[in-house]
Amino acid sequence: MKSIQVGEAVIGGSNPFVLIAGPCVIEEEEETRDIAGFLKELTDRLNIPFIFKASYDKANRTSLRGYRGPGVLRGLEILARIKRDFQVSILSDVHRFEEIERAAEVLDVMQVPAFLCRQTDFIMEMAKKARVINIKKGQFLAPWDVKNIIEKIEAAGMAGIMITERGVSFGYNNLVADMRSLPIMRASGYPVIFDATHSVQLPGGMGTASGGHREMIPFLARAAVATGVDGLFFEVHPHPDAALCDGPNSLGLADLDKLLKVLMQIDHLVKTDGTL
Repeated sequence: MKSIQVGEAVIGGSNPFVLIAGPCVIEEEEETRDIAGFLKELTDRLNIPFIFKASYDKANRTSLRGYRGPGVLRGLEILARIKRDFQVSILSDVHRFEEIERAAEVLDVMQVPAFLCRQTDFIMEMAKKARVINIKKGQFLAPWDVKNIIEKIEAAGMAGIMITERGVSFGYNNLVADMRSLPIMRASGYPVIFDATHSVQLPGGMGTASGGHREMIPFLARAAVATGVDGLFFEVHPHPDAALCDGPNSLGLADLDKLLKVLMQIDHLVKTDGTL
């Protein structure tokens, strides 16, 4: 198992899980900063490695009227200030070739959205510029298919790779999280992250927006950590019902402390029993 470093966090192997968390998309700068500050304080107190996540543009909205964010220029400026002021590593989605170079100047982890995970030229161009790449496994892929994505990234000379499971399509407007996929993908030799919030999403389930089963997040997160997963991905919001994007599958900030303490206990037990 290869370990990779993002800031001070060492991810992979028998290291404790990393938390990747933040709002789905930047709404207002002040609120985004408040969320980053809350998460930084919480993870410092619990001694959990942390990467802040927020999207500057959500290009894959269900509806033309869906909120997308402040855009690449203003969004990256906001993320750069958060990175500097809170001393946190930053992850965000990159959707277009035109964004790659500018995003690489700010982002510690560049994320390939699930719908773009088979776009060979795009992935290889990101691999040339990124420090670390997080590949969201598409909802349409089997876990063993990620070996082809990894091969493309390695061919571009990149070894800083993380793979994220976010559920697989199961009929219309529904996803299912197959926990078998986590050890299967981990056998690739690269760290695997479990996205516990997108895995409970109901894509397009509200007609012009996605729905979700927020109450299922803790159950899936606990199961994923029990497999020895290397990191957890949570979209969080102080008021999920009022979020402009992915509220139905976002975790409330108030619920995070208690859940993380339980997950830490499971993680310690699994990673110290000598079976990973």
